[in-house]
Amino acid sequence: MTVQQIAIPGKSSIRWSSFIADFLLTGMVIGPVGAPFLAASSLPILPLIAQIIYWMGHHVCPQPNMGMELAPPFIMGVCMRCYGTVTGLLTTRVLYGFTGGKGFYWLAQYGWNGVATAIIFMMSYPLELAAQIFHLWDFNNYFVTPFGLITGLAWGLFTMPILHSDRSIK
Repeated sequence: MTVQQIAIPGKSSIRWSSFIADFLLTGMVIGPVGAPFLAASSLPILPLIAQIIYWMGHHVCPQPNMGMELAPPFIMGVCMRCYGTVTGLLTTRVLYGFTGGKGFYWLAQYGWNGVATAIIFMMSYPLELAAQIFHLWDFNNYFVTPFGLITGLAWGLFTMPILHSDRSIK
């Protein structure tokens, strides 16, 4: 048994990095979409929860004010570039669930070449953002989402086998 696993009597061991990664991914998928609906609620505690989600979004997203309006006048907790990244991570997590990390596309198996490939593709997000900042084009949700998606796919194709593999990290 490794430090990253814990045995529960009568149950299989839990890999904590996998559990924590899935827990955080769930929050990243649900939070930004749920925030506008929570903010629009008349129940006292739900707008407070929305404010926490918006606060987190303002600290991770470079343009949280560009989020899509889902429950007018309330917008998503992050912009669609960031949510595209989350969608890419979710896609690779589901893919990992089906393949168990077996396939040529999982980048961690290639060592430093996999790292380099992931970094190159993950640069699509900051390069698109830089192009927007330098006025090469304007912000458009339909345009920025694929750049985030590419980044999320690259990030996920590299990290999912590391986070969710049953093998011990030595």
